[in-house]
Amino acid sequence: MILTKGVIRLRMFTCFKELWDRDEIRQTTNPHGIVQPASNGWSMILSRSSRSKLQVSSIFSIVLTMLILCMPSWAAEPFYQSEFIFPLEKWHNHGSCLLELPNGELLLTWYHGSGEHEADDVKIVGARKVKGDTSWSHQFLMADSPNFPDTNPVIFLDHHKQLWLVWSMIIANDWRSSILKFRVSADYQRRDETPAWKNGDTLLFAPRDFKDDVHRRLDDYVKTNPAAAHSDRIIALKSLAGDKFLSRMGWIARSHPLVLPTGRILLPLYSHGLSLSMMAISDDNGKSWTSSKPIVGIGNIQPTVVRRNDGTLVAYMRNAGPPPRRLYVSTSIDDGLTWSSPGHTDLPNPGSGAEVIRLASGYWALIYNDTEEGRHSLAVSLSDDEGKSWRWTRHLERDNRGEGAGQFHYPSIIQARDSLIHVSYSYFLEHLPEGAPRKAIKHATFSLDWVKARDTQISKKQ
Repeated sequence: MILTKGVIRLRMFTCFKELWDRDEIRQTTNPHGIVQPASNGWSMILSRSSRSKLQVSSIFSIVLTMLILCMPSWAAEPFYQSEFIFPLEKWHNHGSCLLELPNGELLLTWYHGSGEHEADDVKIVGARKVKGDTSWSHQFLMADSPNFPDTNPVIFLDHHKQLWLVWSMIIANDWRSSILKFRVSADYQRRDETPAWKNGDTLLFAPRDFKDDVHRRLDDYVKTNPAAAHSDRIIALKSLAGDKFLSRMGWIARSHPLVLPTGRILLPLYSHGLSLSMMAISDDNGKSWTSSKPIVGIGNIQPTVVRRNDGTLVAYMRNAGPPPRRLYVSTSIDDGLTWSSPGHTDLPNPGSGAEVIRLASGYWALIYNDTEEGRHSLAVSLSDDEGKSWRWTRHLERDNRGEGAGQFHYPSIIQARDSLIHVSYSYFLEHLPEGAPRKAIKHATFSLDWVKARDTQISKKQ
């Protein structure tokens, strides 16, 4: 059972009333009443005339008795539950993004079709889960560009509580030909229905001084990675940096935007053609957008951003480059305008997406494939020192079958207002034959204590 503050208060009240009904409280009160029934319910008051040590001792005894008698029912066990959004099917379902709405519903979106960027029937779909329900709604359409693949949806709420959907439409069945599109809705809490979109457009960027910036940042990268100085990828990237098509097209979103205390929206982006990252920036709630300076390394893509207490922004990125196979990290001290040269963390990465968030407690939660090869292991790790170390790790999925191991990847993570953590991810059973029902999107809910309890021994084989 999930214990919220309201549930705990109700249980305290119930225990207190039970003590009263059994005279275990009333017998300690005087005629003025430390505990007094009211016409609209039970309440505890301290009379102004009641100042004796005996009464203070009585109050202490009452509270202590309540704690002793009620504590077992308060204690919240580590909580975990999971379910599929829909049964396993043959269609390709991938790239989910999860969001809690103001009414407590969960909204999930992903792309669905016969393939990815090469399949012209791919569209963006969604589903809802009403708070308290055990299952998800039917799928509904979120976006579809006829004859073009639609992929990589991202959803978020702006300062005005408007819902944004950002996704990539692929022009020529090549990731490098993708353009960013968006839609906005103020009427999106419609049960079992798609949001009512009020407007939409494309997000286009013409980064200034892009070629010079890439060359300069590649030189910075080589200073800390001298072995890469003459690599083919460095040489190729310097050559491609002047291609206006690649600098203006092919930008793709992957993870949730970060809204800063100033109201600035940072939308993490990456380029498949150039294999680097940058941020889309809006300071007017999405009315206009500009771009940050690029984050340049070798294969640092699909950034996810979190903010430290001192205002420093930290971007973790998928490693699509050479070994070591670790997540990349870069920092910004100017609210995302410029970024440090990316370096390797100690966190393994097999070339797959990850996402990080800051929890209400101040902890950071990172969900990722914690391997150097294969996406058969999906873990969540916690940091209580803003990413300096990751003290707790627990696995959501782990398939050790070797050949034919499942893929559990492209995760999305949020924390709901009740403090529970929600994740969604692609769930592929690769040991089943192609064409068989073997793909779905999975949703899991768990508490912070569940992660802190760390792993029991699991080996997943379906």
